[in-house]
Amino acid sequence: MTSPLLVELSRLQFALTAMYHFLFVPLTLGLSIMLAMMETVYVMTGRTIWRDMVKFWGVLFGINFALGVATGITMEFQFGMNWAYYSHYVGDVFGAPLAIEGLMAFFLEATFVGLFFFGWEKLSARAHLVVTWLVALGTNFSALWILIANGWMQNPIGSAFNPDTMRMEVTDFMAVIFNPVAQAKFVHTVSAGYVCGAVFVLGVSAYYMLRGRHIELAKRSFVIASAFGIASSLSVIVLGDESGYAITDNQKMKLAAMEAMWETEPAPASFTAFGIPSMSDRTTHFAVHIPWVMGLIGTRSIDKEIPGIFELVQKAEGRIRDGLTAYDALEKLKVNHGDAAARASFDATSKDLGYALLLKRYIDDPRQATDDQIKQAAWSTVPEVPAIFFTFRIMVLCAFLLLAVFAISLWHTMRETPAPRWLFRIALIAMPLPWLAAELGWFVSEFGRQPWIIEGMLPTFLATSELGIPDLLITILGFTLVYGVLAVIEVKLMLQAIAKGPAVGANITPPIGEGTKIHLAAAQ
Repeated sequence: MTSPLLVELSRLQFALTAMYHFLFVPLTLGLSIMLAMMETVYVMTGRTIWRDMVKFWGVLFGINFALGVATGITMEFQFGMNWAYYSHYVGDVFGAPLAIEGLMAFFLEATFVGLFFFGWEKLSARAHLVVTWLVALGTNFSALWILIANGWMQNPIGSAFNPDTMRMEVTDFMAVIFNPVAQAKFVHTVSAGYVCGAVFVLGVSAYYMLRGRHIELAKRSFVIASAFGIASSLSVIVLGDESGYAITDNQKMKLAAMEAMWETEPAPASFTAFGIPSMSDRTTHFAVHIPWVMGLIGTRSIDKEIPGIFELVQKAEGRIRDGLTAYDALEKLKVNHGDAAARASFDATSKDLGYALLLKRYIDDPRQATDDQIKQAAWSTVPEVPAIFFTFRIMVLCAFLLLAVFAISLWHTMRETPAPRWLFRIALIAMPLPWLAAELGWFVSEFGRQPWIIEGMLPTFLATSELGIPDLLITILGFTLVYGVLAVIEVKLMLQAIAKGPAVGANITPPIGEGTKIHLAAAQ
């Protein structure tokens, strides 16, 4: 059996690198679209202030893009180095979206990012606009294929386990691409990236407004960030609801953990606005419920139940027992591939094989498991409920706070009276919120899937490489140090670029007093 410490350290290392990488991805997504929007206005109006805006925000985009690429490459190597069995087990399925991402999206980005920065004097205005939109398209394509791969891990459709090769293989590639979980995750994730980009532009523009620097650029940037931000925030909330609905059918345990729903409630289920879940006594203390809301969100109906954790554990126990039949048949097929009875038995129960593999945490041969070990394995399908419950709610709170910030900002852009000073301070204070929400969202998605690395198919503890504990500790320390240095470099370069401001078109005025007019007419 794999050492629990080895598994936890492998998970920690990947979590650290993935969540660090995801600090850069959302801003790349958001800024790329905003650059394309700003340059479109420039080409349509011919006003050089919009070109200056594209060049200035483009510098910040380039710094962030470079760090995102550098940190993303590391993750590709980790699949083979830290998760060798996972790579072997699902390489035929998981490798295809990653390869397409590299060929289709990454090269598209790499090619046109260079043209974006060095083509201003060599390309016509319209040709450069096409380049900018292709940069934005490339960043979104990159996210699409990564999320198709991740969505398959959450909902492994379009594939099947081949007992002859002992690997997962593609049976329907179009089903993999159009996986409803992947599609929901894609639109939700890119919308979150758009919010990050909008908040970043809003915050930096607010800084300039407070300092009385580059006012013309800041006013226009503030307006476009407010409008784009409120649309993106609404999209995140609506599509987040759609993501929740998408997991109702295939990740019921994650949904139950998000709601700390221990018992199955009569339809429609209530939403737990607040509570303190406890894994020790398996209940939620001080729960405050809002009737009907969870049933409407999770099932889009008033008559469908959402199963609770206790019911799902019972079903998992049944699937473990059925999976033992598949495991026994698979062991016979390893000895004799022509055993027709074993193959028929395996085909009938193969969908539950992954549940039998959960027993390998407790015993080498699952067929020798006791009833207590089977019950223990069934309860291992329950993720850490308090962690999922609270992170989900903090994420949702951040989303609604950001919606309020954008709504207030947009309202002030449409008024004739000057914007108050406190508005710009709020925009500055709100800058960390979208990153906090994005990181918490990934935590809910990935930690909530445990104990599965592939939902219902392969437990996480079976997917690691045979590494030594010292190897993992050294690499975790190394990544922490290197990424720490990169973070300092990133922040320093960003602050230097912001302090310098746009290369042309600077507009220095005294710091604002009561307020500055930023209404829509002034931003044309």
